[in-house]
Amino acid sequence: MINIDELKFDSNGLIPAVVVDAQTKKVLTLAYMNRESLEISIEKELTCFYSRSRQELWLKGETSGNYQHIVSITADCDLDALTVLVEKDGPACHMGTDSCFTQPVFTSENRSAFSMEALYSLLEGRKKDLPEGSYTTYLFQKGIDKILKKVGEECTEVIIAGKADDKEETVYEIADLAYHIMVMMVEMGISVDDIKKELASRHIIDHKVKQEKMTGTDK
Repeated sequence: MINIDELKFDSNGLIPAVVVDAQTKKVLTLAYMNRESLEISIEKELTCFYSRSRQELWLKGETSGNYQHIVSITADCDLDALTVLVEKDGPACHMGTDSCFTQPVFTSENRSAFSMEALYSLLEGRKKDLPEGSYTTYLFQKGIDKILKKVGEECTEVIIAGKADDKEETVYEIADLAYHIMVMMVEMGISVDDIKKELASRHIIDHKVKQEKMTGTDK
């Protein structure tokens, strides 16, 4: 564990802090900390920064309610920059957006990074625009009963492929199931973040159970 004394603050006594969403791994903002704000952040487990324009400390969320609960703080190899992993209560940007980084500068046409969030966003667009000829449009137009029927069918296909011990086919069917589940999620207003938070809560419970078993307290 790095001691604060080992960190390299710049000539103004500041160190850049890249704030990242612990669930989505999305970069939320770039801010600066001085020693005092870093100590407050660690003590309160809430992000506290130093405003270069106002030349004062500011606790994120103190006025807006959009607190950022710190999961971890990690220094880079040169000890002159920080990554702060957080669970946020609301938008990270003062403009009201989820992240401060919303202005595309360049996107490669030859490479694209897949994510469940990107797929979810695409499905949301399909539900809103209902482009003609789209299978997703068809599902949304038919409604929840049809969507649930497809989820059930795809569950069966996964079981059949898994029982046959066919890895390639099972992967294919799991992808089909994941797609239809996400269509269902969009239809019901369930976000990817909702699922991640639920899984994270179960991980914490499971971790506590394991600790109890190791210490013999689960009697």
